[in-house]
Amino acid sequence: MKRIQFKIAFLVFLAVGVGFTSCSEDILEENPRNVFTPEFFQTQTGVEGGITALYTHLRFLYGAWNYYNSTETGTDEYTYAQSADGNFKDMDLSGVGSIISDSAPPAGPWFSCFGAINTANGIIENAEAVGIAESLVAEARFFRGFDYFLLVQTYGGVPLDLGSGELAFNTSTFRGSTRNTVPEVYTKAIFPDLELAVQNLPEQPRLTGTATKNTARLYLAKAYLTYAWWLQNPNNIPTYPDTPRTDPDGNDAAYYFQQAYNVAATAIDNPGPYTLLDYFYDVHWAPNDRHAEMMLYADHTEESAIYNGADLGWGLSGNQDNASVWMVTWNYTAITSSNNVSTVLREAAQSYGRPWTRMAPPVEVFKNTFADKDNDSRYDATFVTSYRNNRDKLSPPDFTEYPNANDIPVGPGEAVLTFLDEDDDDVDYSGNKASIGAGSLPGRSDFVINPGGVSRVVYPGLWKLGTYRTDNNGGLGSPNAGLTRPFPIAKYSEFYFIAAEAAVKGAATQGGKSAVDLINVIRERAGKWRFDNGEQEERIEDNSAALVNDTPNPMTLDFILQERSREYFGEGYRWYDLVRTQTWADIAATYSIAGNAYGDHTPQTFTRTIEPYHYLRPIPQGQLDAMDVSQAEKDTYQNPGY
Repeated sequence: MKRIQFKIAFLVFLAVGVGFTSCSEDILEENPRNVFTPEFFQTQTGVEGGITALYTHLRFLYGAWNYYNSTETGTDEYTYAQSADGNFKDMDLSGVGSIISDSAPPAGPWFSCFGAINTANGIIENAEAVGIAESLVAEARFFRGFDYFLLVQTYGGVPLDLGSGELAFNTSTFRGSTRNTVPEVYTKAIFPDLELAVQNLPEQPRLTGTATKNTARLYLAKAYLTYAWWLQNPNNIPTYPDTPRTDPDGNDAAYYFQQAYNVAATAIDNPGPYTLLDYFYDVHWAPNDRHAEMMLYADHTEESAIYNGADLGWGLSGNQDNASVWMVTWNYTAITSSNNVSTVLREAAQSYGRPWTRMAPPVEVFKNTFADKDNDSRYDATFVTSYRNNRDKLSPPDFTEYPNANDIPVGPGEAVLTFLDEDDDDVDYSGNKASIGAGSLPGRSDFVINPGGVSRVVYPGLWKLGTYRTDNNGGLGSPNAGLTRPFPIAKYSEFYFIAAEAAVKGAATQGGKSAVDLINVIRERAGKWRFDNGEQEERIEDNSAALVNDTPNPMTLDFILQERSREYFGEGYRWYDLVRTQTWADIAATYSIAGNAYGDHTPQTFTRTIEPYHYLRPIPQGQLDAMDVSQAEKDTYQNPGY
């Protein structure tokens, strides 16, 4: 293949903005800097600050509305909601917009990752001279591999030369460069960096939330898995820059599927500080954040605006806000009692927070993905299905019992609106119940909506990523502020999924670690209940046997993908899962949902036009505009189809 030389102007070539220069005993301590200069990296303080900044750059993606939208909207997990603008409609590919080079959501990784990569380059080049331990350098190598892996999944082949040579620290704005091929990015950058990170990172985190051997193993295993799929290319999805689907080291897809399995199995046998929690509920219960299953996260805090990266009292205050759950939160404050009193108010609590109504889950999420709501705890510990009277949190508190469905009074803490687990033909949707066109059932005080009646304007919220503050002082708190919870990026549980997927693709398995064995570890945990979120009461129940009995044997890829959605729903995994396995156009081609009007509970079927070229996102227009080359060269630089 003929490689084309370009003079590229990267918009971000250094870590610019907030920098970090020191650390405490437990967590990364953040100190603002305006810019990292080349000279700064030639000092111990500079290198250490650069390492801390690598953790910070996670906040520009994970939890950010645009990146979150790009990973979820247009999949089988989410479509656009009633208040969506073009940024959300474009990603849906259902005839209401189209993804173009100007689309903001898919641009995030390009601009965030290259700045972090160059910071990592500067650390790696200067660390030895300033006496930085190899274990710290390994953190920089981890992030360089991490960022290149995100880029290659999103855009295809990307430049390894930022202006000073491949994987070299660059200080110039304009430079000659190339888009490397996908195999080059994997074999020159991702694999070597992550392999060295596994070798040199410590077993235990240096500080709370920092990278370890198993953090690197997770991404190495996932990179092996993704590259194996790319080599195999079962559905003939095009790549760019165009190149043969061959590995420069002469290995085939089977080799990399096996490597993925082996690395994941090693991590399972050697968990280090990580473990699966006993209950899925506890994985996402906000007071339990930063637990032993969480391996990597974009951190936030309510203790300091500087350390949070965003304003603590209002949002969106900056590009580092965690605003993800706002996007999938409908305007539940429109709910009223039968005498027109707003009984569910904005509250800085996990079930509530700030509504934006930008993304909505289709009907199939409730009918198919989470079909088993009785045995499997993950539906209950994923969604907000019960909206409750919280007027007692007002100042002064209001303890009035307000007439609700069937004019039955509802007091503080009692359910005002419930999304039913199963469709009930007796639901009466006549009239404008609860001011949102909800339904009622005889004898029930709560208004109800069938799972088959969710719409783009009324639908279950996402409890697992919900708001959490400790400074509410018994009141409603600050529900309009960006989330101060860490956004989850990687969990120990994913090793089981990676190994299972590799096994289904032909990897030789170890005793007790067949694909079925591995998935059943996840499903056994899913069957264990300690709390019923919908009913807001203790529920001690073990349905593990029922779930395990329903596991298919032999295991299938389709079932693994369903399990991945049940486990990681709404956490930004889905688009990458469907793209990796080349199943996006099959799994997410159609969906059903009711319309934008309150009271519309009749779902319509929508069709997405997912073309093969959509499996790569466009190179952002801002990058193309900054390139000092001809229009023809820019056109050639862009991924085909955009």
